[in-house]
Amino acid sequence: MIERTATIASTVGLHARPAAIFAEAAGDLGVEVTIARVGEVLDEAVDADSMLALMSLGIEFGEAVVLRTEDDSATEGLEALVRILETNHDA
Repeated sequence: MIERTATIASTVGLHARPAAIFAEAAGDLGVEVTIARVGEVLDEAVDADSMLALMSLGIEFGEAVVLRTEDDSATEGLEALVRILETNHDA
């Protein structure tokens, strides 16, 4: 399992436009990726490629999240997803 942590940089949090950008990129990876707040149990994680699931988390600006995948070949893909989360898409 690969895990990466990111801090949400968009001022509206992981909502609307930032969620759509992130979900599309996660879907393009072709591997299953989950996302949850740092410290939440694994069962609370949702599919990273689902915009509705992402928005249901209610993740706000400045919160830390963890991305996980079982695919050991997805290191670069997770790094790209971290960069998306750590970019302010509202600027």
